[in-house]
Amino acid sequence: MSKTETGNFFEDFRLGQKLRHATPRTVTEGDRALYTALTGSRFALQSADSFAQNCGLHAAPLDDLLVFHIVFGKSVPDISLNAVANLGYALCRFGVPVYPGDSLSAVSEVIGLRENSNGKTGVVWVRTVGRRQDDAVVLDYVRWVMVNKRDPSAPAPEAVVPDLPGSVPADSLRIPEGLQFCGYDPELAGSPYLWDDYSDGERIDHLDAMTLEEAEHQLATRLYQNTAKVHFDQLAANENRFGRRIVYGGHVISIARALSFNGLAGAVKILGINSGRHVSPTFAGHTISAWSEVLERHEVRGRRDLGVLRLRSLAVKDRRCNDFPDTDAEGKPDPSVVLDLDYTVLMPRHC
Repeated sequence: MSKTETGNFFEDFRLGQKLRHATPRTVTEGDRALYTALTGSRFALQSADSFAQNCGLHAAPLDDLLVFHIVFGKSVPDISLNAVANLGYALCRFGVPVYPGDSLSAVSEVIGLRENSNGKTGVVWVRTVGRRQDDAVVLDYVRWVMVNKRDPSAPAPEAVVPDLPGSVPADSLRIPEGLQFCGYDPELAGSPYLWDDYSDGERIDHLDAMTLEEAEHQLATRLYQNTAKVHFDQLAANENRFGRRIVYGGHVISIARALSFNGLAGAVKILGINSGRHVSPTFAGHTISAWSEVLERHEVRGRRDLGVLRLRSLAVKDRRCNDFPDTDAEGKPDPSVVLDLDYTVLMPRHC
């Protein structure tokens, strides 16, 4: 009897099924350094203990997206090892900050299933919760993924598609305890622009770009212990319609976030991801640029030191963003767009 695991196929999932993911992970300063090397992220709150201490925290927390990727990676062997593609995210809320030395684990619940019309694949919706060693929630989110069937003749389950809101409810967003921006230094943060300086509908071309390298995107994905075949296994890739290893979509999110520093350096903390789509696949050799639009600004009751921005960031491949590509003449996504991310950030205000 084989002791190896083939991973779950679409017909293995059941509505309400709970999956306790293997391999808890203690995060270290080495993880932070490698994440910075692979993405170029330079937001001040996550970069320097002294800066974070001036903002009321005892040390610099790990980057929010590094936490997201580690929790996401825990779920891959059980949920998306046999995936065709990860399709989207919703209702993502960041919880307590994570610091070097914390240990992270994750549990997922299947909340939706729908077989595709081709009978060869299906879509699985899961809610994943990541926790710290003291059981405090560091992250919870919903994602949906297209998964291959092991046996195309296996009967389809009753279709259940969860009804997901378009954004994370504002009253469920979590501001870390103790975080305050009265001691925030805009010069050290890299930009004089704070929450008050942005307006609804404003669009920002982040100008910078980054070409994805084969070794780097695979190293980044291994950092998160993400084992999805589509990112590593060329023999498996030969069987997909692209014939190439696909860059982990989360790596593209991190690159877009890192590029957004030029224009949004004050967006030092991600509170939540409202929705996200990987519009088209990305491969090594593509050059990623990004632009963002301010969707909404919100004050925080009782706080004069900080405010909330809801942003829409688009990552595009192999073109500049000076004309803000979005949709084509027929209203379909512009073919250069690889990521469409709607997320909410915390920014300091002019005190």
